[in-house]
Amino acid sequence: MRTARLGALAGAVVLGTGLLTVPASATPQEPAQAPPAVAQEGAADTIVHLFQWNWDSVAAECADFLGPAGYGGVQVSPPQEHVVVPFSEGGNYPWWQDYQPVSYQVDNTRRGTAEDFEDMVATCADNGVRIYVDAVINHMTGPQEETSTGSAGTEWEQYEYPDLFGDGSAAYSYEDFAPCYDTIENWDDKWEVQNCQLLDLADLDTGSPHVRAQITRYLNELIAMGVGGFRVDASKHIAEDDMGAIIDALDEVPGFGGAPHVYHEVYGDQTVPYTAYTPYGQVTNFDYKRDIASGFANGDITGLTDMPDHGGLTSAESVVFVDNHDTQRYEPTLTYVDGDRYYLATAFMLAHPYGTPVVMSSYDFQGNDTEGPPNIGEVDGNPAGWITEDSDCSSSDWVCEHRDEAVSGMVSFRNAVSGTGLTERAQDGSSRVAFDRGESGFAAFNASGQAWQLNAPTSLPDGDYDNAAGPGGATVSGGQVSATVPADGALALHVGGECGQDCGGNGGDRVTVTATVHTYFGQEVHVVGSTSELGSWNPADGAALTTGADTYPQWSGSAAIGPDTEWKLVKVSPDGSADWEPGANRVGPAASVTWGQR
Repeated sequence: MRTARLGALAGAVVLGTGLLTVPASATPQEPAQAPPAVAQEGAADTIVHLFQWNWDSVAAECADFLGPAGYGGVQVSPPQEHVVVPFSEGGNYPWWQDYQPVSYQVDNTRRGTAEDFEDMVATCADNGVRIYVDAVINHMTGPQEETSTGSAGTEWEQYEYPDLFGDGSAAYSYEDFAPCYDTIENWDDKWEVQNCQLLDLADLDTGSPHVRAQITRYLNELIAMGVGGFRVDASKHIAEDDMGAIIDALDEVPGFGGAPHVYHEVYGDQTVPYTAYTPYGQVTNFDYKRDIASGFANGDITGLTDMPDHGGLTSAESVVFVDNHDTQRYEPTLTYVDGDRYYLATAFMLAHPYGTPVVMSSYDFQGNDTEGPPNIGEVDGNPAGWITEDSDCSSSDWVCEHRDEAVSGMVSFRNAVSGTGLTERAQDGSSRVAFDRGESGFAAFNASGQAWQLNAPTSLPDGDYDNAAGPGGATVSGGQVSATVPADGALALHVGGECGQDCGGNGGDRVTVTATVHTYFGQEVHVVGSTSELGSWNPADGAALTTGADTYPQWSGSAAIGPDTEWKLVKVSPDGSADWEPGANRVGPAASVTWGQR
């Protein structure tokens, strides 16, 4: 739930190109050791949040993409019976209805049946992917004017939930919601935050043995199905001792073994700090989100390479993200609508050793904050309202950020550099930075509008490597990597990602281009062409050549040019304007070229 949205209403929430430098002292920054039941960095720890995907689509994605790509987990939307909010102007069965439980039955939601859910869990496990359930255990529903029916057909009214498990064995009644039945008003009062109602939602008395027994039964029934972990919704509204008692009562996970991996949604503040919940699992680090999102949005990223303690949380204690389903709507510092910078920030998160990363995967809510997922409408006999359609990443309705080229390959990079420290290798102004991950990986990030001709030391073994963060690749020779990092792009090389003679894919072999070109001060010379390695005819993304006081007007650098590659030289000015080489396109390699006087 979006607890910070309430805090905002209550006034309780706060929301260049330079010269290439190589640090004189490059001290590795070692990742912290994670405690038991916490995902280990790099060991297939990346989680993707397939927000509002139905169970069949999640299963197919585990088999077809997530398992082969090296993802370790999927966070799915709440699976318990939910309220059904009739269509009204301004929303089509809003997304947030799933966060109002009617019962703990998983028999039927708008995403599928219990059988569909169990099949999804098993399919994902067969592909090495854990299911993380978004567990709503702080509250039940908001008020309704009259008795209503949930997604599985259960009749309910606020404070009266007569059949929690579909067998008549357990219920909640009015006294299970003591001691406070009022909405939170003072966000500086911890007692009120943890005992009163969030958004008028019936707040469960989690200090009650009866209530705890029903919550632990629900979570353990999910574990028995093979669910490997939980993202606990609105954890800060549950007293720490109550949370500890619930977590301690959880069973071990069949198949994967050990305790479930738990992380808590906590908007940390002075009243309820993040660290209040670290004894019971990891914590969602919103301070990290704000730092990385604003840094990449503003092109100010060099300070992000430090091993931080965002919000006082260590790496082992943090679950990190660039955005989630709440912040996309209510704190949209950087989301998929921002294009390359957003995907670049996500790639950086995956390359850095801090925290356990969650990659967002969305649907297009078209500016309507309450918009529910794409749907097929009502189905006769199904009480769940509009039924969620199968996810289709080729459709404009589903964004599928996790499949972006700049993101998907970085999961393999993260797995390849597991357990290594970070050593910064190069900076160029505030918007460009490169670092090693031990001797297993090298990554460079360019949050600027101009290509970066990078030359930097690395501990990565000599060889030719594909770029895990996009098209192209680079050669490491004599402990140096020389490559063009595209504008708003990244280069990521890792052991196990070596390429053959045709390094970089359809761009062909890398060749050295030497060009005699006269330029104005501040202009750069780029090789721009028909392939993605040469910018796909976008001058800013072409392969940049370099010059110096002793060599001007001769420019040189490497570029991926195959026998049939079409290309030209382009002068790129600081304002982004381009001056194209006249005449027909060049085709194929050319060792030395001349572009006449300016």
